[in-house]
Amino acid sequence: MGHQPHGSLPHHAALLAGATLLAAVACGTSGEPVSVEVPAPDVSSAAPATGAAAPVDPASVRADELGMVPVLMYHQITDQPSSVYDRTPGDFRDELERLVREDYVPVRTVDYATGRMDVPAGKHPVVLTFDDSTVSQLAFDERGEPAANTAVGILLDVARAHPEFRPVASFYVNSAPFNDPGGERTLKWLHEHGFEIGNHTATHANLSSSGSDQVQREITDVQREIQRAVPGVEVVTIALPFGAMPEPDDLAVRGSSGDSRYEHRAVLLVGSNPAPSPFAKDFDPARVPRIRSQGRDGEEAAFGSTAWLDKLASGEVPRYTSDGDPDHVSFPKNTRASVAPEHEGKARPY
Repeated sequence: MGHQPHGSLPHHAALLAGATLLAAVACGTSGEPVSVEVPAPDVSSAAPATGAAAPVDPASVRADELGMVPVLMYHQITDQPSSVYDRTPGDFRDELERLVREDYVPVRTVDYATGRMDVPAGKHPVVLTFDDSTVSQLAFDERGEPAANTAVGILLDVARAHPEFRPVASFYVNSAPFNDPGGERTLKWLHEHGFEIGNHTATHANLSSSGSDQVQREITDVQREIQRAVPGVEVVTIALPFGAMPEPDDLAVRGSSGDSRYEHRAVLLVGSNPAPSPFAKDFDPARVPRIRSQGRDGEEAAFGSTAWLDKLASGEVPRYTSDGDPDHVSFPKNTRASVAPEHEGKARPY
């Protein structure tokens, strides 16, 4: 499905001179960002710490925990791409292998949004997100394992070859996800294997053209379906179909329909740029931009994942590099970014 970008570049714009947001390719809305209060993070929903090594000198690994984080957006993984949003299995594998070579460690959206990424010193977080819950992302073979050419099958295969590359991602699902009515098999498998299950509305609705009651039904209907398949699971992040915000904006964060309520700790947009560090002053969990996975050729390639990963690797855009110490936020003294007031007590400039 096509998406419309929504939101604005963060305060690193001076370093991103000449960049513009991705051109509109589908229905959706745009407009000036509106600040929406997101509930304080509940660390019980984030990944537990895995026993990080003893802290290192942040300068020795050139730590920058105010740098930018690539939140990559995927749709169909198919041998015959039909739109700019599709990648072939080979393309997807190549992108994962590049992330391995460049010392990225996957984290879930909830881990990023709550600042509990647990990334080793010198490594960089990357968030892998998948929209629309298609069988190209997850289907099972005759042994009951993820099929080899699905997104999950490829991710697991790359992780087996590179154990430091954590096989986690966030899947944003619609009703009857992965052609599995009720999602009883697929959603349970994802949850049991450490993947995040997020909301993408029941019918992939354009929330910008939906009334407030419909917006809340769309969100609560798929939330109930997820929680029936995986009792007790919390659905705490949402990816907006088409990148389209509802009116009012805060319905993307919280609302209710019938006896169901929702409260999201991150709202994912589209956009065309990396996302701010969760410790930076310009981080807005109600408007997290994502980068479309794309190679160097084709429509709007300059704003796809290959181009942005090039900029992050070259230092043209400051990249989040972990200090390996969850008790501090380390960054160079000459950084252009500012630490958020609520994290100033953990700040460790060097």
